[in-house]
Amino acid sequence: MKYQNLLLLLSAMLLGCTADVDHRYNVDIRWTSYGIPHVKADDWGSLGYGFAYATATDGICVFAHEVVKANGTLSADFGASDENLASDTFYRAIITPDKVQKNAAAMSNNMRAYSSGFVAGYNRFINDNKQNLPAACAGEKWIRPINELELGRMFIAFGIRYGTGNFTAGIAAAAPPGEPVATVQLDYDVTPKIGSNAIALGSDLTQSGKGILFGNPHYPWHGPARFHMIHTTIPGELDTMGASLLSGSFVVIGFNKDIAWTHTVSTALRLTLFELELNPENSMQYRYGDEYRDMEMIQVAVPLAEGDSKQTIYMTHHGPVLVSDELPWTQTRAFAVRDALLNNDAAFSTYEALQTAASVADVEAAISKQGIYFVNTIAADRHGSAFYADISSTPHLDMDILTNCRRDVTGLPPQVVVLDGSSPECEWRDDPRSAIPGNLPADEMPRATSTRYFTNSNDSYWLSNPDEPLEGYLPTIGPEKSARTLRTRAGLVFLNERLEMGNKLKPDDIQSLLLSHRHFGAELLLDDVLILCENDSEIALSCDVLRAWDRTANIDSRGMQVWTEFWEIARHIGGLYAVPFDPDDPVNTPRGIATDNPLVRGAVREALAAAQQRLVDADIELDLPWGDVQFAERNGTRIPVPGGPGRHGMFSYINTDFTNGKGYTPIVHGNSYIQVVTWDDDGVPDARGILTYSQSPEADSPHYYDQTELYARGEWLQLPFTDEEILADPNLRTLTLRGD
Repeated sequence: MKYQNLLLLLSAMLLGCTADVDHRYNVDIRWTSYGIPHVKADDWGSLGYGFAYATATDGICVFAHEVVKANGTLSADFGASDENLASDTFYRAIITPDKVQKNAAAMSNNMRAYSSGFVAGYNRFINDNKQNLPAACAGEKWIRPINELELGRMFIAFGIRYGTGNFTAGIAAAAPPGEPVATVQLDYDVTPKIGSNAIALGSDLTQSGKGILFGNPHYPWHGPARFHMIHTTIPGELDTMGASLLSGSFVVIGFNKDIAWTHTVSTALRLTLFELELNPENSMQYRYGDEYRDMEMIQVAVPLAEGDSKQTIYMTHHGPVLVSDELPWTQTRAFAVRDALLNNDAAFSTYEALQTAASVADVEAAISKQGIYFVNTIAADRHGSAFYADISSTPHLDMDILTNCRRDVTGLPPQVVVLDGSSPECEWRDDPRSAIPGNLPADEMPRATSTRYFTNSNDSYWLSNPDEPLEGYLPTIGPEKSARTLRTRAGLVFLNERLEMGNKLKPDDIQSLLLSHRHFGAELLLDDVLILCENDSEIALSCDVLRAWDRTANIDSRGMQVWTEFWEIARHIGGLYAVPFDPDDPVNTPRGIATDNPLVRGAVREALAAAQQRLVDADIELDLPWGDVQFAERNGTRIPVPGGPGRHGMFSYINTDFTNGKGYTPIVHGNSYIQVVTWDDDGVPDARGILTYSQSPEADSPHYYDQTELYARGEWLQLPFTDEEILADPNLRTLTLRGD
């Protein structure tokens, strides 16, 4: 028996040394030029393994920080500031193990295998590279292996980032009357401070007869929500390329051999507040119908560097209680928040189906699973169909609720919906057609398919195609017959100018809509401003600069900074437009400046004088090339960046901070991952794109700003999709991973 056991041991050792041994995870990561990973795996578990490894290669510091945040250990790892303590309290109380388990139970077998593989691949990266991490997080104790519970918490945290995640301070600070409460100021606008442009063309408008998809999200240039280009393949099952979020786990915008899709932030409502009528004798009880209900005290232990801190939040059946300067908890009144994103467990099933879709009909079926959080979906397919939908997570509030249940609360902006929390009639409606309890069914949300076009630039669904407006939907999804933003109008005008030339469009035509960096606001209004400039010595310099400006935001344009500062003031002038908004002509109105109104003339002149003075005071020359004053700084290098503010009428959108002596830098968000996709006659994707800020946020990465320099020159990448294209890349490098 002793010798038999020894033989078995030797056999096992020999098998472990052979190339043919079976492994749980088998994946190749092939990096092409500019650090784009192509993850080719045997199965879904192996795909997750490689996806995590590739993501960590570029963004380990960012991803690991988000793990810390979602799991409520910021105070232990980064210090117990008020902000960190509030964040930890919120996430440890709201994202419970039970909630993570519920999300996991909703996953398919493929997605469960993928998530397990993701954890293993992430941990493999840390083990392989613990002595070679980026300088930003090298040697830090918070770079550590994770488990599936921690990853699950992170998935949920992403979903609520722009919902209840916006109210962490208010929820953590809530306490009954008589207990000390910190001063809390909340930002009630839970719409992400980001945007996007999208265009889908159908066969009637394209030279090839195949669809064309333009995707131009305006996501952050820094932090966990920045994009990361990646290509994922399981031979015979999945082949999708595009971009994930650096803190994400699957392609969220991209294409395959049949379809291409993108997203834009929608106008739909994500949450509501509930006003609670409290028991005068017990401020921990709230009336609901004919009874009083007890609030639940949820106590959590927040880890600190030494010991734990006991923290409490207060929960109602609506959701957690929150406080702010406008929403105090008194003896008779308190407020709770319900978030449509918090219990949405359909994201994985939605994106699994989306990535393997073969037509826009499949795209519609995928997003009807209702795992899309806060965005519109715009798509095109190689068969020549275009598609638009706002099927996102939205409370099911019918007109009876909106009419009879709303409560006015002093100090809150009008977009905040406060409902009567004491009446069962004011609850969000449950509908068996909805995949998410309390959410509006997909069947009641706007969508359309066409062989012509759809576009969206973060306005509501109404004018996705002005020739066929979408109407008759609940106001909680978005407004109809209301003025559109200058950026929305810019996209529609620029596209229709192309269509009016009479030629069917090709990808270059769509790409040029962005690369021209035209300033629609200036095209619309600058001539009128110049009329008001005449014979005014105080603003003569600004007027001369604007007169010579080419009305673009290219890096060599001179005058963009003057208009930027002017319009930031002038756009608030009452009665500014000569022609007001006309719902029968929404693309072309409002327009013109009311030059015959002396009050408007005076306000315009004052705005231009103030703009000039702001630039002088900031030591910014008025006629410097735009790229000299709007730029990204990378390792001591200034990289000029074209584009400008979307609210000013720039389709090519860049939003920045302002720094005296430098200009419009650093860049906050704007043009990020950009793609234009169609297909050749053999069905192979013809995809060109660019990641404006490059693959890695780490200063010591070779891919910290290589694509940024391309973007500054107006160059994009032809994205390699087929094996032939990948293998032909002159900078190809391959890593084979096997793991258990």
